[in-house]
Amino acid sequence: MEYRIKLPKSAQKLICCPICRSKLTWLDSQLQCTSNVCGAIFPIVDGIPILLNEHSSVFSIDDFVNQRCTTFDLSRFETSQSRSIWRVIREYTPNISKNLKAERNYAYFARLLKESSGMPRVLVVGGGIEGEGLSELLSDLAIEMVETDVSFGPRTMLVCDAYDIPFDDGSFDGVIAQAVLEHVVDPWRCVEEIHRVTKRNGLIYAETPFMQQVHMGRYDFTRFTHLGHRHLFRRFEEIDSGPVCGPGMALAWSSCYFLLSFCHTRFSRALVRRFARFTSFWLKYMDYYLIDKPGAYDAAAGFFFLGRKKDGYELGDRELLKLYRGMQ
Repeated sequence: MEYRIKLPKSAQKLICCPICRSKLTWLDSQLQCTSNVCGAIFPIVDGIPILLNEHSSVFSIDDFVNQRCTTFDLSRFETSQSRSIWRVIREYTPNISKNLKAERNYAYFARLLKESSGMPRVLVVGGGIEGEGLSELLSDLAIEMVETDVSFGPRTMLVCDAYDIPFDDGSFDGVIAQAVLEHVVDPWRCVEEIHRVTKRNGLIYAETPFMQQVHMGRYDFTRFTHLGHRHLFRRFEEIDSGPVCGPGMALAWSSCYFLLSFCHTRFSRALVRRFARFTSFWLKYMDYYLIDKPGAYDAAAGFFFLGRKKDGYELGDRELLKLYRGMQ
C-alpha cells in the first residue's frame, strides 16, 4: 500500500504517533502506534494518512473517514456545470487582497534553505491549498515539500493538527505557516510544535493577519500586531519581519465587511461582495507606496515573520518593546 501514499517516502520514515510520539507501523490501509500503552490506530483515506490526536483537536478522525467538510468547503474545487456561472463571475471580479511580499520572501526562504542543506525538507502547515506566492517554491525539485492540513485540499498529503504535529523532533529544515495561526484556538502551542519539529538552525516563515475581518467563519480566532507576532515566535531568531499586506488592503476589507453587515441572505451577501470588490479593489494598490512606511506597522492587514531556530534563544519582553517600528 505504500505506493499509494501521497507523502514522500523520506517523510514517511519520520512520522510518529500524534498522541505519544512513538513510531508507527504501516499496515494495509492504516497506521498503528507501536507503543503498548497507546496502540492507537489511524486510517489512510485515498492515500492520505489521518494522524489526529482527538484528545486535543477540534476535529475527529471520523470527519475525514466520512470526508466531511471541515475548515473549507470542498465544493470550491468542484467543476460541475451548475457552478460554472459563479466561477466566471469570480474570475472577472477584482480581488481586494494583495500580498506584496510573499513571492519575494519565499525566494529568500528558498535561498537560505539551499545554503544550509543539499536537499532541504519543508513542512507546510495548512498547505491543502497553494498559498499566495508559493508556486515557485513548490515547483523547485531541490526542495522536498510536505503539505499538511486539517482539510482534504488539492495538495493535502497528510491530515494532522498543528497542536500535535506527527513527526519526530528536528524533522524539517524549514516550516511554513501562511494564513494559518489565526485559525487555531491556541497559536502559541502550535508555534511550540513548529519549534520542536524544526531542525537546529532551521527556518520558519509565517504570515498572520492583523487588520482583517473574519474569513473562515467559526474557525477564525486571533489577530496579531507586529510586536505580538514577533512575541509569538520569540524562540526563533529574527531574520526579517514586517507588513506583508498593507493598510490599503485593510481598508478595502473593512469597506467590504461594512456593506456585508447589512445583508441577511447568502444571495445578497454574494451580490454585495462583488459590488464591494468593484468599488474598493483600487485601495490595495496604495500599498505599493505604504507597505514599508512606519505607519503601516500600525495599520497593516497582515504581517510576516522569517526566523531561524537557535538553541537556547528566547527574545525577552524588554527587548521586544525596543522593536516597535510604528508611529505611535
